[in-house]
Amino acid sequence: MLNWVRPFSIFLFLDSNGYADPYGRYECLLAAGAAEVIAGDTGDPLHALQESHADWLFGHITYDYKNLLEPRLTSRHPARHRYPLLHFFCPQIVCYIPRGTPALTIAAAGIAPEAVFEAITRMPPDCTSSVPSLGFRQRTDRDTYLATIGRLRRHLADGDCYEINYCNEGYCPDAVLDPLPVFRALNALSPAPFAAYYRLHGQYMMCASPERYLHKSGDAIRSQPIKGTAPRDADPAKDAALAKALRENIKERAENVMIADLVRNDLARSCVPGSVRADELFGVYSFPQVHQLISTISGTLRSGMPFTDAIRHSFPMGSMTGAPKFRVMQLIGQYEAARRELYSGTVGYITPDRDFDFNVIIRSLFYNADDRYLSYQTGGAITYDSDPHREWDEMRLKAWALERIFS
Repeated sequence: MLNWVRPFSIFLFLDSNGYADPYGRYECLLAAGAAEVIAGDTGDPLHALQESHADWLFGHITYDYKNLLEPRLTSRHPARHRYPLLHFFCPQIVCYIPRGTPALTIAAAGIAPEAVFEAITRMPPDCTSSVPSLGFRQRTDRDTYLATIGRLRRHLADGDCYEINYCNEGYCPDAVLDPLPVFRALNALSPAPFAAYYRLHGQYMMCASPERYLHKSGDAIRSQPIKGTAPRDADPAKDAALAKALRENIKERAENVMIADLVRNDLARSCVPGSVRADELFGVYSFPQVHQLISTISGTLRSGMPFTDAIRHSFPMGSMTGAPKFRVMQLIGQYEAARRELYSGTVGYITPDRDFDFNVIIRSLFYNADDRYLSYQTGGAITYDSDPHREWDEMRLKAWALERIFS
């Protein structure tokens, strides 16, 4: 399917990589071509999304959409990938495999699904190009990163905030590559339940995200914030000890519960009073590169509430900001050295029944093919108890999982 979809200027592929997930509906989905587009950098694009009568909708919301939700916020750094703040498309062709079945379903407008299937099965299963060897520069060097964490800890001590997500950009300014083998290499090394391969004209995203931002099924809304990271080990006994230490780590649990509380507050703004609850706290989930601490928060959407209000009142996701959300977004804009753009935003789908599933865009590579600019961002949650050197190591651990495919 991915070789077949190459000629389309707009497509989004979502892959669960076989992870057992009680809420996911599909093993994978592919949306190709745009029969209708809803996009905007001004006004209220979420309202247009709510009013759309399109069938399926696939697309993204960038982190910088915060500036439309809260006009007092700005983004001071240049946009190097230039994604629209919000962009959704009603696809010409949708292919999907429902969870737990071997059946591929194809829906198409203006073309027979059988013809699409025949075209897909004629394609070779492998890429003809390879991943180039590339090196990355750091937008913020180690000394500056450590010093910035020291300044953030002063904000924490002064009571400005009690947790802040601080990120750094790695970039390669003259990269020539084919995005598809990059995505395949990333997905092979770091298979994740919310992986995505996205093209919007000359912009590409290769994503290995383990995190769900927001899921809607009927009137049930769920969010699964991640806060807490530990490395994996090849030795099973040592690996189990690392997972146990993560679950019992007071600092990591404090980070996680702060964000879980923030998500509960966000969901309460669109859910029935008293329906918001923590279904799971401090669950340890293991991925190829790291163990993660994940909590699950759910609620019941109020009757008559626009489905987009669940997004409006919870975006951007608390796991990528910190708390209190408005103040930490101000500090992120002040201290980070690059615009986040699609990083820590979301991609996903909206069904014809207006259910949806959106990821958190982390562990991702972004490629501007027009400018040959390749980048990623990684970071972590900073609290007053954070050790700057350990925060640098955690940030570099996440970056290594992305950089290694080019070495």
